[in-house]
Amino acid sequence: MSDEQPTILAEVQNQIGHLVLNRPAGLNALTLDMIRLLQQQLDAWREDDAIKAVVLRANGEKAFCAGGDIRALYDSFKADDGMYTTFFEEEYALDQAIHAYPKPVLALMHGFVLGGGMGLVQGASHRVITEGTRMGMPETGIGYFPDVGGSYFLPRLPGELGVYLGVTGNQVRAADALYTGLADYCLTADLVPELLQALNRLSWSDQPAQDLDVLLQKLASNKMLGSEIKALRPAIDRHFNHATLTDIRQSLLAEDCEAYQDWAEKTVALIDSRSPLAMCVTLEMIRRGAELDLADCFALELHLDRQWFAKGDIMEGVRALIIDKDKSPRWNPPTLAEVSARQVSDFFAGFEPSSVGSRRQA
Repeated sequence: MSDEQPTILAEVQNQIGHLVLNRPAGLNALTLDMIRLLQQQLDAWREDDAIKAVVLRANGEKAFCAGGDIRALYDSFKADDGMYTTFFEEEYALDQAIHAYPKPVLALMHGFVLGGGMGLVQGASHRVITEGTRMGMPETGIGYFPDVGGSYFLPRLPGELGVYLGVTGNQVRAADALYTGLADYCLTADLVPELLQALNRLSWSDQPAQDLDVLLQKLASNKMLGSEIKALRPAIDRHFNHATLTDIRQSLLAEDCEAYQDWAEKTVALIDSRSPLAMCVTLEMIRRGAELDLADCFALELHLDRQWFAKGDIMEGVRALIIDKDKSPRWNPPTLAEVSARQVSDFFAGFEPSSVGSRRQA
């Protein structure tokens, strides 16, 4: 893949606008230029009466999109050039535009769909995965919080699944993605070419969203057997319903049901590896997001972003995991016990929602 090839490909076939992420060597991680190209094309197609729907997909076998180009954001903060702030503002505007897009958006995903990739697809009207898809919000592992609308879509998952996935950063497989409501349909990867051919042959009615549903119901499934999260759901809801991360951790340590003990021990180990501050802020953000509308959730995340590179753990997390690769981040504070309620609440100080929406269950 040469540098001259565009990072976003756009074409129209059968009144469908196809947008293709084309940075496979970088796992299609989003740059500011990619975000701007996506926004520009979506704006143009919104006004084009000849376009019935949009398909968002990616080149490469490993990832639909593994997130934002976090190294570039790290370098931007170091250089004090302001790009990292612009990146978040424009990324969130793009994600919000997809949520509100007046035409159907079919997100077709294979491989990793993480962080910024989740931001692109969670607002799509038709979220289609393959059996090889892995979805997740892994931000707490690099000392960050699940953004790109995570404060909106995570608390609207069933029970405490959003808290569990947001705090731990765990990735989910296809069956779990369908069970949790992070995806709508699954088809095998070898049927993707058939789906694209069927889209090219589709005869559009005056209800294009229903046309896509009929097509997907023929080729894909909205349920899969073998969801691990479904089996763990009683324990997840019980443990992650507690008020603080310290209480959640203590509850997991006290798990006495043999069926859940191994999972509980692994979850404690995972929590102990994440940024304590990022997890505590994530928990508070998700709980607040449950009562906010979409626009206020994105505004809250921007409010946190504007403080986080200077006061949070992301710079240390990126240093340890991406720059120096010593995989030994020195979190500040280093333990959950040392994170004070005041530290957490200070990040939210000064944020005023424009409106308070009622919680919508997925």
